[in-house]
Amino acid sequence: MDCSSTAPAATTPGPAAPAPLVVRRLLIDLQTAPSRHWAGGDAFRTAFFNALSMSFPAGEQFFIDSMRRGLAALPEDRRAAHAEAVRGFIGQEATHRRIHALFNTHLERQGLVDHWQPRILRRLRRIEHADARIWLGVTAATEHFTAIMAEDLLTRGESLAGTEPRLAAMWLWHASEESEHRSSAFDLYRALGGDERWRLRLFRIVSWHFVTDLLRQTLNNLHHDGTLWRRSTWAAGWRFLFRAADGGPGLVRRLAAPWRRYPRADFHPAQQDGSAAVDWLRRHGELAVPVAS
Repeated sequence: MDCSSTAPAATTPGPAAPAPLVVRRLLIDLQTAPSRHWAGGDAFRTAFFNALSMSFPAGEQFFIDSMRRGLAALPEDRRAAHAEAVRGFIGQEATHRRIHALFNTHLERQGLVDHWQPRILRRLRRIEHADARIWLGVTAATEHFTAIMAEDLLTRGESLAGTEPRLAAMWLWHASEESEHRSSAFDLYRALGGDERWRLRLFRIVSWHFVTDLLRQTLNNLHHDGTLWRRSTWAAGWRFLFRAADGGPGLVRRLAAPWRRYPRADFHPAQQDGSAAVDWLRRHGELAVPVAS
């Protein structure tokens, strides 16, 4: 695949360099099993977030590997400028991978079956020998999804309404760090000369797979939970995805506009407001304890 730089970079100056990424320990109890419908008793929301969690161990490992490949592909005299951001990104994602692997163990014991990770691994085998920019382009596109979902999670309380505090903390900590490192893969992709044509092509591919995989795994979770065909499940799903209880837009409508920002020629992830993540990490330093920076 030719991912050489054939298009101009962003038409506006890049943002100022971000603060160094901090690696943190999450101090919550993950030994105690969550209740079956831990998201406020809502079967649909629980199945949806469980599906996301199932994708993380394989997905986060891919992100880690793509950043390592990208840094190694840079000329030696340019690596130092990105090495610190890559180290911080890897440290945060490795912690996310470990935490969600622990959480997913409980889901497996509840009888849920993870079909998403095997699909991720099959797709990765197809690009195993691809240019590092392909790996980074996929990572940057996926990180846009995680970043806009993170911002929504941090600013809209209804998604985790009624959730047990320790599990709400897990998701909000993860969301905060996704917001914090939202620019890392994008910047490394650009540093390697990744062009606009491939950036947009990979975004379309990632968008299709992310949305369809999330839907398929959510439905599979509901099937194994025994709640797939209940009217209450789909009433709750409609409110969550399309029309909130207060009459406002559901998740799909809220994410539509930030999703459409990515293809813009002047897009950069740092244009997204990350203040909610900064505020959550500041207020919960006793739960998310820095171990390195």
